[in-house]
Amino acid sequence: MARFKVGVQIRPQHCSMEQLREAWQAAEDLGVDSVWNWDHFYPLYGDPDGAHYECWTMLAAIAADTNRVQFGPLVSCHGYRNPDLVAAMAGTVDQLSGGRLVVGLGAGWFERDYTEFGYEFGTAPGRLHGLEAATRRIQQRLPRLNPPAPAIPLLIGGGGEKVTLRIVAERADMWNDFGSPERFAHKNAVLDQWCAKVGRDPAEIERTTMIGPDEIDGHEAYLAAGATHIILGWDPPFDVKDVQRLLDHAKD
Repeated sequence: MARFKVGVQIRPQHCSMEQLREAWQAAEDLGVDSVWNWDHFYPLYGDPDGAHYECWTMLAAIAADTNRVQFGPLVSCHGYRNPDLVAAMAGTVDQLSGGRLVVGLGAGWFERDYTEFGYEFGTAPGRLHGLEAATRRIQQRLPRLNPPAPAIPLLIGGGGEKVTLRIVAERADMWNDFGSPERFAHKNAVLDQWCAKVGRDPAEIERTTMIGPDEIDGHEAYLAAGATHIILGWDPPFDVKDVQRLLDHAKD
């Protein structure tokens, strides 16, 4: 039995759709527990106008191309789509996958996405307020779909101690953050404090963190900090060696 769950975030930039499809199928064949993408409209690094692919249409392809892995956006920006529409999209993608989708949500931060697609960027507090409202609307809509989808898990990404982690404690099934093990340990403790304040069992919230290839050999520090699910950021050309290395650590 693996000591921790292993995931990959497949970065959908500077590659072809064929490479992406080969990547998530290879990840499932290797034995990862989860596959994730991100929700942006332009590359985050490298050529700013390089190839890039949309989040939710890609999730439908992952649903159809895989058979076992849990998958979802890490994370979907609440400001890009009507929350009730996101719930309807999630219900359909979940049906395509046989019930394997996670709805990952975040407050958003990449200003170019907002401005070039005509969304209001606003302020960080405003985006956090929007995240809380969107989370409520999505969770209210899922059981009202036909067919209903009340069991789709919700992941919230971010480490804001006053708002984001409170929302996680109140509403999320999973939480994701990234950075040093020391940062993760601190944020994890704050989340536990919020759980105590709102009357939530902290064990109900799965703790996930994202790492880079250079952090694989230091994974034990993340486990000690409270992570139970480690997600590797995976860039084109999607070399499987790093994924296999993390999987090997999980089986030690």
